[in-house]
Amino acid sequence: MSASVSARRIAATVLAAGAVVSAVALPASAHDNDRHRHPRVDISAVQADSPGRDNYSNRSLNAEWVELTNNDRRAVNLDGWTLRDEDGHRYRFDDVRLAGRATVRIHTGVGRDTRTDLYQDRRSYVWDNRSDTAALRDDRGRTVDTESWGRGHHHR
Repeated sequence: MSASVSARRIAATVLAAGAVVSAVALPASAHDNDRHRHPRVDISAVQADSPGRDNYSNRSLNAEWVELTNNDRRAVNLDGWTLRDEDGHRYRFDDVRLAGRATVRIHTGVGRDTRTDLYQDRRSYVWDNRSDTAALRDDRGRTVDTESWGRGHHHR
């Protein structure tokens, strides 16, 4: 009987020691994950419905846009990231670096890319005025953020 009690005490001591080791190891591994966590880029605003009539002019197309904001102080390389709608229209970021705490507006129409404005160079509208979802994915295809509006969608 005393061998059984000793075995239980040893087992309890080993389990307790294991719990302490796990508790000590957890913050270290959580800290390692912080280094590899996803950049804090999100869809900060969407103007799906261009003001005025949808007349397919470049001015009207460029009044339809999605804004991305980098909420981190470090710059983020968006090369290979995509922005797409529910119908499968896709814009691929090519050699774009978003500075820390910066915002970039992605217009639907034709234009010259700058630090603050990018252009999809399309001749027709992408975002559905009534109901759609903008999905931002990183270069590995992982969803970074989505923004939905209209029927059947919950606003954030």
